[in-house]
Formats: sequence, C-alpha cells, structure tokens
Amino acid sequence: MAVEPRSTAAVTAGRIEKGTPAFRRTNLAMIAAGFSTFALLYCVQPLMPVFAKEFDVSPAASSLTVSLTTAALSVMIVISGSLSESLGRKRVMVLSLAASAALALCGAAVTSFHQLLLLRLLMGVALSGVPSVALAYLGEEIAPRSVGLAIGLFIGGNAFGGMLGRLLCAALTDVGGDIGGWRLGLGGVGIASAVCAAIFWAALPESRFFTPRPRHLGQALSNLGGSLTEKGLPWLYATGFLIMGSFVTIYNYVGFRLLAPPYGFSQTQVGALFSVYLIGMVASTVTGRLADRFGRRKMLWATVAILLAGIELTRAESAVLIVLGVAVVTIGFFGAHAICSSWVSRRAIIAKAQAASLYLFFYYMGSSVMGSLSGMAFQAEGWSGVANLQTLMQVLALAIALRLSFLQPLSTPMETRR
Repeated sequence: MAVEPRSTAAVTAGRIEKGTPAFRRTNLAMIAAGFSTFALLYCVQPLMPVFAKEFDVSPAASSLTVSLTTAALSVMIVISGSLSESLGRKRVMVLSLAASAALALCGAAVTSFHQLLLLRLLMGVALSGVPSVALAYLGEEIAPRSVGLAIGLFIGGNAFGGMLGRLLCAALTDVGGDIGGWRLGLGGVGIASAVCAAIFWAALPESRFFTPRPRHLGQALSNLGGSLTEKGLPWLYATGFLIMGSFVTIYNYVGFRLLAPPYGFSQTQVGALFSVYLIGMVASTVTGRLADRFGRRKMLWATVAILLAGIELTRAESAVLIVLGVAVVTIGFFGAHAICSSWVSRRAIIAKAQAASLYLFFYYMGSSVMGSLSGMAFQAEGWSGVANLQTLMQVLALAIALRLSFLQPLSTPMETRR
C-alpha cells in the first residue's frame, strides 16, 4: 500500500526544534545515555592485554570480553525495540541504564575469567534498551530539520563515553597496580554510569508523539520483515556491519601492538590513545549538520573513504603514523555511523524502533564477529593480517555507499532530496 505524503508542516508541528529548552534537555539526556552505553560497552577494550596476562588466555580469547557483550547486545536490541512499543521509550531506557551500571560494579568483584565473561554477556543484554530506542525516540520527537543534529550529538555522546570510559578504566588500572588493578577501573566506570542514569531520568522529556500499545509476535515479525524488504534499509544495515567491524577491530588490537616492542607503551598511554574519540565527537556532529544540508547520499561514501584511508595509515611502522591512522579511522567511522543512523530513521516510515533495532543488530554483530575473527588474523599474521582484512571490508562498504548514492528517495517530506 502506498504511503500518503504528509505536508512538512504536519510532520513538524509540535516536535522539538533546535534552540529550544526541550532540545537542550533532550540532548543532555541523550549525551548522558550515549556516554554510559559506550563507556560500559568498551571500557574493557584497553584491558584486553591485562586480561590475557592475568587469566592466561590468548588475545582472541580476551577479545570475548567485548565480543560477547556486543553479540548479546545485537540480538537483544531487536527485542528491546519491540518492548519499548508497549512499555514506553523512556521507561525501557532508564531501566537499561540502571541495570548496566549495577552489572559493571559487580564485574569489579569477579574471581575468574568465566565469571567476567558471564557478566559481560549480561551487560550486553542490559545495554540493549538504549541504542535502538534512543534513535526511535529522536526520530519521533525531534523536528525533521533538527533530527540529524540531535542524532549526531547522541553519537557524539557515544564517542565521549567510549573515549573517557576506556581512558578512565586504563588509568585506574595503572593506579591499582599490576595485580587486580582492573577492578578499580571497572568500579570507577560503574559509578560514573550510575550518575549518567540519574541525569538521563531527570532530563529526558516524556514522549509526546508515541503512545505505548500492546505488540503481538506476529506483528513484530511483520514489522521486522518490512524493514528488510525496503529498498534502502538492507544496504544501510550492511554498511553498519562493515564499518563497526573494522572500527572495533582496530581498537581491539592496536593496544597489543603498541604495548609490545619496539613501542613499549604503558597501559595509561594505550588508554590515552582513545582520546582521539574527541575527534569522533566533532566528526559525528559536523557530519550530521552536513548531511542535513547536503543529503546523506552525498556524504556517506566520503566518510567510508576516510575510514579506509585511516586503515592504510596504520600499516606504517612509525608510532606517530599509527596513532594518526587510528584518528582518521575514528573520524570516518563516526561520520559514517551518524549518516547511517539518521538515514535509517528517515527511511523507516512505520515501525521506526524495529528498523533502528535491525540496523543496530547488524552494527553490533559486526563488532562481535569481526572483532574476534580479526584476532585470529592478528595471531597468524600480526598487524598486516588485521589491516588486510579491514581493507577488504571497507572496499565493500565503499561500493555499497556508492550504490546508495543512486538510491531513489522516498516521496515524503522527511526523505526528499536525502
């Protein structure tokens, strides 16, 4: 059935516009949610060499502290998106943030690697209530001309959380000492995340353009199927898988490379490498603005090309060029992710939460699958094996982005010319 076009005024009326107090409150809440989600999700990433040494496991096995979390997250995101249709957007996100902070605090007390992996698996389940629901909330409540900026700021919060969570965890690990110092790191991130949960609960406006309604399994499956048959969405899902897989892989294993001779970085120095996430924050916000102005189909291929260029820079032997390459990867990734996220929200005419859930399913599955598979490449061929695999993935992503640049726009005010 054809969707009747709605006027721009009808789509915009009553929604939150940039420059208003409600827009600022929403952004504060979403930045806090993004900060907490990415801090908890990836705070263990710089500790992978520490876990490998303390628990006597391989680099590929230590990557499971990230991969199991993202695998659980990718599956549960689909369920959480459907739950939010009946329980409400804000309620699901608040419960998710509170439970995740509690699990992080419990993680600081584990006595074995298997216990740590179990809690990291549960962490993925708990965190699933934020990403897809947040994108659906923004797509519903924010005016179309402001949604690119709002999503860019949310992803900027992700970047800030990813940076500070890793940096804080690594620095506290050094403070705590060689034996068990990582416990102090996990505890510190857990406390910071509890504060973020409180800020989110107090600041986020209640939904005005969404009414909770009971959902049946058949209807939920039908909505998911519709998101897979729409012409543009599956290509965006594939792009999310590829860009996230390469991004996480680079950060997973660059620490192993820089801690080893001839570089000999300390744990705090490896953690400080994640400060380039500040560049990602700027990139996501700027790219969101540019995409609102010039269109997503004109911007996506350029950001993927930047990511690919960063991967090639990491092949250098110079530590300066390696760090520069990681920074360029970060710019390209966050720009591409900001575009894909807002584009999914625009192309999903109905069942926005399910469409966002499917995008994030493939996005985080890329992190899980490629993060661990690349560990095997690292063990077999060192950094060149990692870089070769990521180059292949981003060549595919670039081809998809160029394919999307010729995609026919939807005949709605929210998608026209985008």
